[in-house]
Amino acid sequence: SEALANAIAVAEQEPVVVEFAKSFFPVLLIVLVLRSFLVEPFKIPSGSMIPTLMVGDLILVNKFTYGIRLPVVNTKIIDINSPARGDVMVFKFPKDVSLDYIKRVVGVPNDKIIYKNKRLTVNGQPVTYETLPDYLDEDRLAYYSHFRENLTGVSHGILNDSRIPAYVPSPDAFPQHELCSYNLEGFECTVPAGHYFVMGDNRPQSFDSRMFGPIEQNLVVGRAFVIIWPLSAAKFL
Repeated sequence: SEALANAIAVAEQEPVVVEFAKSFFPVLLIVLVLRSFLVEPFKIPSGSMIPTLMVGDLILVNKFTYGIRLPVVNTKIIDINSPARGDVMVFKFPKDVSLDYIKRVVGVPNDKIIYKNKRLTVNGQPVTYETLPDYLDEDRLAYYSHFRENLTGVSHGILNDSRIPAYVPSPDAFPQHELCSYNLEGFECTVPAGHYFVMGDNRPQSFDSRMFGPIEQNLVVGRAFVIIWPLSAAKFL
């Protein structure tokens, strides 16, 4: 009968499906392991890291360099390196850990950070700046002051805007906020043990540690190390 013929056809197809699943499973397992423990792609969602990273850039994040963590719970089981000043770091947003943020590390545990009139000082050493031609943000159709910042040996571009005041508006009451003080010229902050102070390279357009405080070690995801797309922008960070 037709029903019997269909049943036989399905039975003959099942081994093919099972065989395909068996052959595909090792590939899937390798991808899951790589993404969970070693490298994960990340698409830049905002302009907070311009001029280093543009909206839509596809980067790779090294999840191994800061130690091996268990997936989901993000608990470190093997310690390797710690985030360093100048690293471009991906982390879980403290107020919503389902969101990944990307910023630059400007302060490590116990550092004293001073941001006065839009210039950084780290542990009493003023960060040096080289003035570059103004930067045109084509999306906003606005020009920004453009500098090369030398952050204790790590050189990178930053943007600033003389039209925006130096003070930090409405910082959160984040944990250990008593270690930070704010005034009309900027702020001073001592980075707590086990925390990292992060800022976006696009200083006037970045929501970062100035507002939500230093990042706890257990929220760190990994270090961004290369742009892979678009090809015209491909480079190591």
